[in-house]
Amino acid sequence: MIRCCCIHVWTSGFVDMYDVPHFIKTLKYDVRIVMSVPKITAHGKSKKLRAYKIEPPRDAPVTWYRTTALEKLRKYGAIYLTPFSHRLAEEIDDPELQRLRCRVNYHALQFKPNIMKTSSDIVNKLRSEGHFMSIHLRFELDMLAYAGCIDIFTPKEQEILLKYREENFANKTLVYKKRRLIGKCPLTPEEVGLIIRAMGFDNTTRIYLASGKLFGGERFMKPFKAMFPRLENNSMIGSGKLEEDNRGLARSAVDYMVCLLSDIFMPTYDGPSNFANNLMGHRLYYGFRTTITPNRKALAPIFMDMEEGRASGYEERIRQVMFNTHFGAPHKRIHPESFYTNSWPECFCQMKAGNQADRCPPDNVNDVLESQFQNKEDVEAEATNQTDSNSSMETGV
Repeated sequence: MIRCCCIHVWTSGFVDMYDVPHFIKTLKYDVRIVMSVPKITAHGKSKKLRAYKIEPPRDAPVTWYRTTALEKLRKYGAIYLTPFSHRLAEEIDDPELQRLRCRVNYHALQFKPNIMKTSSDIVNKLRSEGHFMSIHLRFELDMLAYAGCIDIFTPKEQEILLKYREENFANKTLVYKKRRLIGKCPLTPEEVGLIIRAMGFDNTTRIYLASGKLFGGERFMKPFKAMFPRLENNSMIGSGKLEEDNRGLARSAVDYMVCLLSDIFMPTYDGPSNFANNLMGHRLYYGFRTTITPNRKALAPIFMDMEEGRASGYEERIRQVMFNTHFGAPHKRIHPESFYTNSWPECFCQMKAGNQADRCPPDNVNDVLESQFQNKEDVEAEATNQTDSNSSMETGV
């Protein structure tokens, strides 16, 4: 059991999106969480404790937190870690810390009730007409500019993409064909349609499309819609059902939940995309739900041949690539696959395991944890009372 004191300064984005009481309650056996930095009393005066700002290295090892970060915490009483994304190495030799990651990602982090209710309503409506597939279509300005895949666009669109890339990303010379051949280009909507049609899905397939504003407009969606006309998206929500923020995070949260609960999920770009990576890991964690993960590198020669007019036998070639994937089944993680995409086997207990730590918990695990928690609370309360008593005696009160 990991026990530590964690002070978190809640940002408006977090409290607007997530069920904070649920988050705190779920992790109470692991981490003590408070809503604000406490005040300290010295020489009879009370003042707010100021957190010392510290920047963790990217993919920092556990030892960095147990040495450098802990040293600053002891010195200043509170530390503020920023930035916070990707600041702990994914591959760490501590099974309990890896399990804690899964408890946070798949149990503690839960969207607010109104988001969960809206998502459930959409899923129920889609399911009322049978099974449905969800697709995360990553074909937006930022991702296309980041990937450097611009040759398929008009000169004006290329100008927009290059300008965005220059303003937001490192200056690199990227060659479209080279990027394409190593699988670094997001799939176009038409390519997505060709893949799922080659796999045997027909035009009666019901599809929920999770995406932002597609770059290039309707001309890129037209071929996809011709193949699969039964499309839905978060416009199903309707007005007034969500307290929308200016970044559209609530609708993205609904997209996430609908994709999580769909019968089949297909990401089209799993590069620097937390949405797709986390969803794949989440679906795997909750019962190895079917996920179609296109191998863009293996598919690239097929689509490039089609661009050059050599389309003969493309469906069979696509099938050969696609039916050689895991479809969400358990498989050992191999670099560069992310822990967040595949937490097997660390986060999966075993009914019969030689190592006690790998065994599934007993049915009464919550009662056991609550008992341990209460015992620790009693010990800490007694220690605090003893300290207060000693302080009173020293001051003559």
